[in-house]
Amino acid sequence: MSLLNFGLTPIQSIVKTLLLGLTLSVSWGIVGLPSPAFAAEQVIVRIGPLRQSIAIADLEYFAKTGNVPPSLELYAPLLNDEVRQVLNSYWQVDPDRGSHLIEDLLDTPEGDRLLDALRMALPNSDEFTIHTALLESAQREGKLSVLGILRAFPDDSLSVDAMTFAVLASQINLPHWQGQAMRSLLDRELSVSQDTFFYGAFDPTESGHQTVHQQTLTLHDRKRDRSIPVDLYWSDWGDGPLVVISHGFGADRRFLGYLAEHLASYGITVAAIEHPASNVAWLNQLFAEPSTYSRPEGILPATEFIDRPKDVSFLLDELEQLNEYSPLLKGKLNTHQVVVIGHSLGGYTALALAGASLDLDHLRQFCDDPTRVGLSPTDLVQCSASDLEKDNVNLRDPRVVQIMALNPVMGRVFDSKSLATIQIPTFVLAGTDDNITPALSQQLLPFSELQGSKYLLTAIGGTHLSIGDPRNLNQAITQTLLTRELLGDSTESMRQLLCGISLAYVKQLTPEAPLYDPFLSPAYVQSFSSDQVKLRLSREVPDTLKQWMRMTVGPVEQLVSTTLPKDRVNENVQITCQNGLKCLLDKLPMAMFIIHGNIAISVIRLRQNRSKHKFPHLP
Repeated sequence: MSLLNFGLTPIQSIVKTLLLGLTLSVSWGIVGLPSPAFAAEQVIVRIGPLRQSIAIADLEYFAKTGNVPPSLELYAPLLNDEVRQVLNSYWQVDPDRGSHLIEDLLDTPEGDRLLDALRMALPNSDEFTIHTALLESAQREGKLSVLGILRAFPDDSLSVDAMTFAVLASQINLPHWQGQAMRSLLDRELSVSQDTFFYGAFDPTESGHQTVHQQTLTLHDRKRDRSIPVDLYWSDWGDGPLVVISHGFGADRRFLGYLAEHLASYGITVAAIEHPASNVAWLNQLFAEPSTYSRPEGILPATEFIDRPKDVSFLLDELEQLNEYSPLLKGKLNTHQVVVIGHSLGGYTALALAGASLDLDHLRQFCDDPTRVGLSPTDLVQCSASDLEKDNVNLRDPRVVQIMALNPVMGRVFDSKSLATIQIPTFVLAGTDDNITPALSQQLLPFSELQGSKYLLTAIGGTHLSIGDPRNLNQAITQTLLTRELLGDSTESMRQLLCGISLAYVKQLTPEAPLYDPFLSPAYVQSFSSDQVKLRLSREVPDTLKQWMRMTVGPVEQLVSTTLPKDRVNENVQITCQNGLKCLLDKLPMAMFIIHGNIAISVIRLRQNRSKHKFPHLP
């Protein structure tokens, strides 16, 4: 990946990236170790054969007063208000939990990769020194800051390889590290005693005894000119509610194929729908035809936030007719009692159908802020909805009586008021290692705003695609420097649990509900935990966890928003994509987004000017 160039000289650009990258790369911390015998007094920036010493005391003086000391006059064009805000920003540390968080973080494969990357960026520092500095940096004041970290290194100077640090900073996904830091806290707060007794009369993860039939239909909505493929799964003796499965952005109707088959084997009819303007075929078309990048709607049409829920409502209308007139399906399609199971953007679809209305004013405030970095790919996807003309759109379908939102997109398009209007039972799955829809901002905090009957399934170690059908996933999904998708055998227990708990959840709408109640218990869910993924079920977010989340998410989002120069929207950023594609993103920050199929990385954007959208042509 090339370095970001903000129109400065190469050395100035690298130094500025370094200053900003320091904040992004080490913005967590705790208390605990004694003070080192020495403390760093200067930062030695290495750029190839060049070396420039920057005194930490001079940086402190600038941060405090806003005045540039003589020793930093060379960098005066860089030392603006934004950099000063970065130097003065901090993350408040909870002394009671901080040491556990950092130790648990560094005792994971992700922590190992982080330490390896920092060792490359700080060539004169070893693992113990870096570890010690992270711990020491927050000891004196109960908060973590850039300058505090620099001072905490136990030498009189700290050598930084600017080129390596710039690349490292460009790959940091801050919400990912928030999730990593939350791991031990979630484990402690949501675990049940190992002595808790669990009893089930049978195993709901095993396939049922019904023979499953499957047929693909293509329905055409003439009013909206949309052709909608649907896979139907049913059995000869089916009854109970109808289940509709909605896939995520860049996926297809087979993403949860194993779950559809499992439910159908217990007599539950399932319709797995495919949304034509946000499926994998849509993305493949974008990359196959360069001219499509100049289309006003960009990578995701704003109207898809309306069309997706309408696809489901249209599907129910069509299935209602089949239930009445089809010799094959008559009486098997209970369109008056529907459970929607949605993954990622499909989770948004389920929530919209449940009655959560879009809060576009709130969304536009986030998306139109020129100093705001999109904290995750899903933030940028949600910003596509800011182009909608009508606010407070309500897409509630009364036929939907229960939903499951798996790794859902819900943190920006809905506010607390709209989420509180949902009156039907709601089940949410969150993965702590989800880099696409981060658990803290996209699931845990929004879940706490839900007022009705609800369940939270937390996968400590789970990633965005962990529950996807292995038969339908590209196993060569890109693995970036600091993030990994957990797939295959390591997530088999998650998929088994999803089969069992989904069945139990859907059966709550039938006379068999008491038989399935035990499988909606914390003890049952926890029994599926593995070394890679710990699974927890709760009905509420504990108060202590709510306080920690609210204390954390606000300062961190503010911290990141101060690190992007306001004039960046007027600069060009060149990024080298996989498969030799070169993407030139004009006036927009970038984020990497993992998608289904052969395209491992696409670049999505946060629109700073919603009236002018333009994706450049690819060579």
